[in-house]
Amino acid sequence: MSDVAGGRVGEAGSGVRQAVPAELSSFIGRERELTALASLLATERLVTLTGPAGIGKTRLAVRTVRTLGERDGLDAVWAELGALPERCWDRLGAELADRLAGRDALLVLDGCEQLGEAGAELAAGLLRRLPGLRILATSQRRLRLAGEVVLAVPPLSVPTAPSVPPLPAAPSVLPGHAAADPTRRFPVADVAGYAAVRLFEERARGADPFFELTDRNAGAVAALCRALDGIPGALELAAGRSHQYAPAQALRRLGSDPLGFLAGGAGRSTRVDAERSLRLASPAERLLWERLSVFAGSFDRAAVAEVCGFGALTPDTAVEALLRLAPGLLADAGQGRYRLPLSVRAYAARRLAHGPAGDGATTARRHRERCRVVAERAAQLWRAGAQREARALALRELPELRAAMNPLAAGGPGAALEIAVSLWFLWTACGMAAEGRRHVERALAVHPAPRPARALWLAAWLVAAFGEADGADPLLVEAWTEAVHEGEDACLAYLAHLRGTIALWEDRYEDAAAEYREGLELLPADPGFGPGREALRAAHTLAAARTDPASVPVEDGPPDGPADLWARSWVSYAHALVQRHEGRPALARTELLSALRTQFALDDTLGQAFSVELLAELEADQGRYAEAARLLGAVSRTRPYAAAAPRVQHTVRTRLTPQAFRAAYTSGARTPLRELLPELSG
Repeated sequence: MSDVAGGRVGEAGSGVRQAVPAELSSFIGRERELTALASLLATERLVTLTGPAGIGKTRLAVRTVRTLGERDGLDAVWAELGALPERCWDRLGAELADRLAGRDALLVLDGCEQLGEAGAELAAGLLRRLPGLRILATSQRRLRLAGEVVLAVPPLSVPTAPSVPPLPAAPSVLPGHAAADPTRRFPVADVAGYAAVRLFEERARGADPFFELTDRNAGAVAALCRALDGIPGALELAAGRSHQYAPAQALRRLGSDPLGFLAGGAGRSTRVDAERSLRLASPAERLLWERLSVFAGSFDRAAVAEVCGFGALTPDTAVEALLRLAPGLLADAGQGRYRLPLSVRAYAARRLAHGPAGDGATTARRHRERCRVVAERAAQLWRAGAQREARALALRELPELRAAMNPLAAGGPGAALEIAVSLWFLWTACGMAAEGRRHVERALAVHPAPRPARALWLAAWLVAAFGEADGADPLLVEAWTEAVHEGEDACLAYLAHLRGTIALWEDRYEDAAAEYREGLELLPADPGFGPGREALRAAHTLAAARTDPASVPVEDGPPDGPADLWARSWVSYAHALVQRHEGRPALARTELLSALRTQFALDDTLGQAFSVELLAELEADQGRYAEAARLLGAVSRTRPYAAAAPRVQHTVRTRLTPQAFRAAYTSGARTPLRELLPELSG
């Protein structure tokens, strides 16, 4: 190896190990990229590995060159450009041209972004002069040369987040990751196979020989891997502090001060990477980096134009800058969406807060306004019958919406509640009641009196669905008072609907029917928010199925055409009640399976609970008591606490021995619901 112009250049023919850096960090979860890169290098003259700092571009290049050298006797030259001063760039090109003349060799240009436009000029000149040369470049930017093949290095695989994560007690800087309680026990088997977890575990053992991944810390390790976006460099820095902090402690410190926490680990600080990324950017790109820090999760071009395109950056120039920066961002493959790595986001947010007067506040205000529009757009889609699309939109933007629902932000509790109310369907019909309740209650707690009727109605609904019905009573009273004062007829109608729902859960069917009728009478033609008329009609049909089954026209089936799919699922449930009452179990089962398909598509866990309990009644009617017990166990955790115990449970208990009932019930609780209903697998 020799020094060339201050940048390390190593050379080897048969001894390729001398051509790459002697140190080699852990190489985990990169087998697919290694194969793809080796294949590209066999056919292409210029391949560029792109990705943000710490993603593993250099280590992938190192491993590929080692592998090809050992297998094929690759002739390789390695040039590390990170420490190369600008005055030496021309000298580097000349020396490399002399050394590579007449050779069929691979040149690795590591850290091409350091040279800016000169990096592309260097590569282009060498390729023109040396026909036998191939170049492998690592860079946070594309070289934008003819014939360049770009391979984006992805993050390591990370465990998926819980489907309904609890809301953090205080706002966090973690980018949209609402992690589960890190102290909760979590099965190691559920996370151990992910590459990010494997890397963290290996490096943590290097820092603390006594470190072990257990059920007690697996949840926190998984949350750390998600928070760090699966970026190997950041994971190694965090794992390097395992001798100081347990995973749950590390997660808390990372959330409160990511730059400070990662600066204390082993190796180079991620702040150095963030500073370098910003230093290499143009003024417009630096300004965009800073403004992008308001995004808690991923964003697309339209969002960037809308939020960041003002002042010195127009919407068009903001998008142009984004496209130049894109190779150095985390990207969602095929989705056209990008994310800032945590360290860059934290550093950029600090710069934004101390930037030109009002710039940070303006960016935050525009972000908050976009979130309000997105939430209302999702609500409109739901009301129009495009409910799968509404749910997908809300979930895709949920990290941003969570940030905007922070009542302590500049928008205050009023803005937070407006967004939360627009997302009523996500909390009540899509299995996220726990999170929705926390958002609404946190904002109501700091909202000055009088508190808005709509938010009180939603809070009462979520308390009734997630807690005890009695806990909703004070909210119902306050909501009714404020709705009368505000002239909110739609809210009065929805309060009647909620009172009817509570009555239905408590088996007070006549009361439920009366409340639902009142709700339909009060509801305006265009309520503008909330469940809408079809949902209230479905609820009334459900009550009628209990009080007057003959009045429910089951022979007509659910309504055809564009409709509220969620409401239609409850109509199917009501029809199943009538079909069972009239002695047609096969038709009842068909109706329930139809309801469950929609409920699974929307993740309506509440609807699933009632539909499956009725399926359990059908099983018990046929004498299949163990199967009925398994179905009851499968939904035991998702039915509302306020609801009366299903009648079939008493029947099944009396027909099975205590041991048999307990075994079947427990088996159901441990089995995914879809596995108990094979008819839904198609």
